[in-house]
Amino acid sequence: MADRTPREQRVPRGLLRDLAALDQALYEAVTVTSTPALDSALRRLSAAADHSKISFAVAGTLALCPGRSRRAAALGVAAIGVASATANLLGKRLVRRPRPHRAVDSPFPGRHVPMPASASFPSGHTASAVAFAAAVGPALPVATVPLGLLAVAVGYSRVHTGVHYPGDVIAGAVLGTGAAATVLAAARHI
Repeated sequence: MADRTPREQRVPRGLLRDLAALDQALYEAVTVTSTPALDSALRRLSAAADHSKISFAVAGTLALCPGRSRRAAALGVAAIGVASATANLLGKRLVRRPRPHRAVDSPFPGRHVPMPASASFPSGHTASAVAFAAAVGPALPVATVPLGLLAVAVGYSRVHTGVHYPGDVIAGAVLGTGAAATVLAAARHI
């Protein structure tokens, strides 16, 4: 009897069902909304964010300048490492959420990127982009808004291109924020 969780502490199944239904509805709303001006750009952005290529390019550019820029680059790269490992080695393996289903008769197949073989939850692209932005920002405040907007765009692009549910992206953003906080806290002690 002592090992049972009190009823107030358990997440009600109805709440989880409602959140899953909302996640599905938001994903479907994106998939049926015509956005021809955005489709190509978001497809390219999503592909460019593979393996954190955009963040590493920014880090490389920042590392060319000594001082705060170089420190910001190092913090950002470290945060990507923590976020990527956590998302891909833990999150995806523990949750194993299937990727969104793409209908054969999708109204906008040209916006899709290749479907990854890994699990959907959490979004590793989003986790890494947010981790980079959140770690670089405190060290180089001028980069906060541009990198934050880029991270948001990367996250949305993963839903827009049909490879993630919005909930996966939100979880990735939370994970990325935590990874950055971990790296920044560790850097303060070094």
